[in-house]
Amino acid sequence: MRFSRLIAILFLPLLAVIAEEQAVDSTSELSAEYEEHAEKHEFQAEVSRLMDIIINSLYTHKEVFLRELISNAADALEKARYNSLQDPEYLKEKPELGIKIDYDDNANTLTIIDSGIGMTKADLINNLGTVAKSGTSNFLEAMAEGGSDANLIGQFGVGFYSAFLVADKVTVASKNNDDPEQHIWESSADASFSVGPDPRGDTLGRGTEITLHLKEDAHEYLEESRLKDLATKYSQFVPYPISLKTKKEVESDIDEEEAEEADKEDTDVEVKDEYEVEDEDEEKEKPKKKETVYDYEQVNTHKALWLRDKDEISDEDYEQFYMAIAKDHMGPLAYTHFSAEGEIEFKAILFIPKKAPYNFMENYWEKKSEIKLYVRRVLVADKFDELLPRYLNFITGVV
Repeated sequence: MRFSRLIAILFLPLLAVIAEEQAVDSTSELSAEYEEHAEKHEFQAEVSRLMDIIINSLYTHKEVFLRELISNAADALEKARYNSLQDPEYLKEKPELGIKIDYDDNANTLTIIDSGIGMTKADLINNLGTVAKSGTSNFLEAMAEGGSDANLIGQFGVGFYSAFLVADKVTVASKNNDDPEQHIWESSADASFSVGPDPRGDTLGRGTEITLHLKEDAHEYLEESRLKDLATKYSQFVPYPISLKTKKEVESDIDEEEAEEADKEDTDVEVKDEYEVEDEDEEKEKPKKKETVYDYEQVNTHKALWLRDKDEISDEDYEQFYMAIAKDHMGPLAYTHFSAEGEIEFKAILFIPKKAPYNFMENYWEKKSEIKLYVRRVLVADKFDELLPRYLNFITGVV
């Protein structure tokens, strides 16, 4: 082993520690600069009570936080799209409309970024802290009446606060076209929050970046597979692309200097058999090295089929849709697509599978209907006790 490699191995842990300390120092400097110019505000009493109820009453439904934050991002994107119809120049600086999900194992953070309408400084204060919206009061009343359903969060428009189910601290950076500066809103779920200019400057162009500093028991939300499962479960029909950070191992050629170094090391330790004969003309295979690369992959590739006119949908479209929601590669035996109008309006597509579930009779009395209920293209429930007679619980579909 070469002396240079020995030095590198001995000092590699020290270099890692130094790099980590530098990263911490950099973060501290950024935080210190923000704190210097940030304004402190107190949450309104209703908002503080709301956060306390969400954190302590809905802790068994932690995963809904991602559904709610994605739904909020989709709403912001829809507002941006609407504004662009009124003003063709609205999307000029940032024409793409989409959502990104990023995670950082080292920093223990999960970040949801959208290129929607964004918020001004006043919006951050009013929407996230001090002004009691009607939805806040209605949500508190519903909870007081005995409601403990996680779907109440989205129903009353207070989904943002579900972030505190998994985070000790939430940092929101946002940029609106009507505000020349990008601002940060930050809170640790206590009685106060702060708002101030973002020391990084305008990094978003337009939109909102929500960073969750995860709790110790929420590390599962740093796992790519877990995030992908949740995004596809709840938000696969959201009309804007949701891109998840993905990690892949790829092979690449070793550069000439690395290859020469490797050859020298092999020469130092290699002992050849005196009877070994090599074909000098045989082309030597180039050595490879494995690298970890990060990219973004869209996770919501399916369309909300129930919103289309059934006369325009082919049998193949129905089959592909069924296989996506039922995870059944065989396709359906039959299907029906209908709508109802009146006091309550809805559209539905129901499927009969070609084969009954293998365990259909084993848990006959415990099994619930698995028809999925979507509101504004977001899954709000997928288990119903009395929606269908138990002997029809093999039927699947969407409403």
